[in-house]
Amino acid sequence: MNWSITLEPLLSLQLLAIILAPMLLLAAVILWFHQRGVAFRIAAIAALAMALINPVFLDEEREPLKSVVAIVADRSESQQIGDRKKQTDEAIAGLQERLARFKQFEVRVVDAAPSAAIEERAETRLFATLDSALRDVPPSRVAGSIMVTDGQVHDVPSSGSGLSAPLHALITGEEGERDRRIRLEKAPRFGIVGKPVELTYRVIDTTGQTGSVDVRVSINGEQKSVERAIIGQETPLDIVVSEAGRNIVELAIDPIPNEITERNNRTIATIDGIRENLRVLLVSGEPHAGERTWRNLLKSDAAVDLVHFTILRPPEKQDGTPINELSLIAFPTRELFVEKINDFDLIIFDRYQHRDVLPILYYDYIAEYVEKGGALLIAAGPEYAGEQSIARTPLIAALPGLPTGEIVEQGFYPRLTETGKRHPVTRGLEGSNTEPPQWSRWFRLIGIDQPQGEVVMSGPDNKPLLVLNRKGEGRVGMFLSDQGWLWARGFEGGGPHVALYRRIAHWLMKEPELEEERLTAGGRGMTLDIRRQTMRDDPGPAQVITPSGKTMNVTLTSQSPGVFTGSVETDEIGLYQIGNGDLKALAHVGPINAPEFADTVSTTDVLRPAAEASGGSVRRLAGLTGINLPGIVPVRSAGDAAGRDWIGLRTTNDSILKSVRRVPLFAGFFGLALLLFALGSMWYREGR
Repeated sequence: MNWSITLEPLLSLQLLAIILAPMLLLAAVILWFHQRGVAFRIAAIAALAMALINPVFLDEEREPLKSVVAIVADRSESQQIGDRKKQTDEAIAGLQERLARFKQFEVRVVDAAPSAAIEERAETRLFATLDSALRDVPPSRVAGSIMVTDGQVHDVPSSGSGLSAPLHALITGEEGERDRRIRLEKAPRFGIVGKPVELTYRVIDTTGQTGSVDVRVSINGEQKSVERAIIGQETPLDIVVSEAGRNIVELAIDPIPNEITERNNRTIATIDGIRENLRVLLVSGEPHAGERTWRNLLKSDAAVDLVHFTILRPPEKQDGTPINELSLIAFPTRELFVEKINDFDLIIFDRYQHRDVLPILYYDYIAEYVEKGGALLIAAGPEYAGEQSIARTPLIAALPGLPTGEIVEQGFYPRLTETGKRHPVTRGLEGSNTEPPQWSRWFRLIGIDQPQGEVVMSGPDNKPLLVLNRKGEGRVGMFLSDQGWLWARGFEGGGPHVALYRRIAHWLMKEPELEEERLTAGGRGMTLDIRRQTMRDDPGPAQVITPSGKTMNVTLTSQSPGVFTGSVETDEIGLYQIGNGDLKALAHVGPINAPEFADTVSTTDVLRPAAEASGGSVRRLAGLTGINLPGIVPVRSAGDAAGRDWIGLRTTNDSILKSVRRVPLFAGFFGLALLLFALGSMWYREGR
């Protein structure tokens, strides 16, 4: 029962003041002149005033509220080290058992980030979890919080604790743990393919041990070198990016005895390899409608440096004009095809024919250039089928098809072959999925016999139109029509000439994304995505090795012709090895070099400032025979909240009002009788 008194005036305050003011003045006059019966007069005035003010006794029935205790269990990956998970489970069970004895406490147990988003898996965020658990609780009802963790918390408030109740931290793990780790200090995001890239790294030993250690350096899974690093010192490292696109650089050190984990004995950096501008030599045999198409396309590609020559004055057109009166540039044959031929990534002969512009020996140089890794594209026109065809030179050793002498001149739709539907150069070309294709016709095709390599496009009667072939370490492409410019000019709606020409050129220059057989993988959140390009009908499952060494198979399903994909949900952050057939790939799932594993040694130092600022405490759980749980003591708001072997949780004074009983003092017959008695006494005294 809670008794209290309140005033509930019968009139408004303004009207009440108007009535009470004269009454108070009258009482003052009576007291000043000491008239007879002054006590009875004052009592009558007071009774009338009290009746107007209307005092009321309240009898409240209240139910006390419980204080809320939040227990935050650290379920981050560093808590899987050693006996930390076992200590955490035992501590949570023990705390729940002890708190159950106190009826004034409501206990909320929350796990921190066992299935959180990937950004939160990278760090141990206990204070964010605590804030969510107590979001609906007013500060006056918070008894305190207990965190069971290894102490490596990454969202500790920077200034003070910001907590309205004591924070107690129970630290798992053992004192004096040992760990050696390696971390990258500086790593660029991009690097030029074939050029050195500088990184810096540091090897850290928690015991303060000095000396040197071997560091294994691997790029895309292939070990490149073993470096020597001084423990504790920042060490520079120069590597060479070997491939365009994503490159995974891994630095690893050997574990040491009694080390708590090997997860941070390696660190990785992803460096996107950028190829320097590709150098292309375009030689046009004579001016024609399609020449500008090739030139415009290659000039518009920011990744290409183009050198273009058109043979405007072949040797047979000598007319006696003096050299000093000619404005033509002499074709620098020796400079291009002998001295600097290896500087070019691609050579294109566009409707070129042998007319003694190039010495016959130079064709042999070009064939050798292809054999050693160069790229050659023949954009054939009628000249290729004639007597002066370059197929009648030593270049024949590099060509994927010899002319039959046939020139087909009729309208036809270029079509993808079954091979072309899977090949990265022609796969998915816009307009290719209908019959006839949704692009314009061409009107000329050069016939060849027994093509080598892969025929990816065909013309009338399935005659080869586009042939792609590997020759030694290099590549050769043959386009057996000079009518591609019709697509560029928009004839009959045009066609995807930009995509086709660009893909041909970049495939010849070994662009990784256009490889027929390619295996790639990447992380999307905590999902491992695998992509396989192949010319086969079924590549089979992919074999995956997790960061902890477990193996599993992932089924690859057809996404489109020549492309198979598969995905698998993972629960480990780190580097995955993927294999399929003879191909291997690496992929990192989760945040790279996550703070979760940057420092795994359990500590009391990180949480101590926040805990002490809140009036709480930090202590280790590990004892000689198991875990040592402190005792739990309910304390008042102003009392101490921690001792040598106990922790305090505050109790609240908040309650819920269930009912109220009102007892008016001057209402009803009692008030009327009291008022009449006071007035009657006054009249009685006046009558005597």
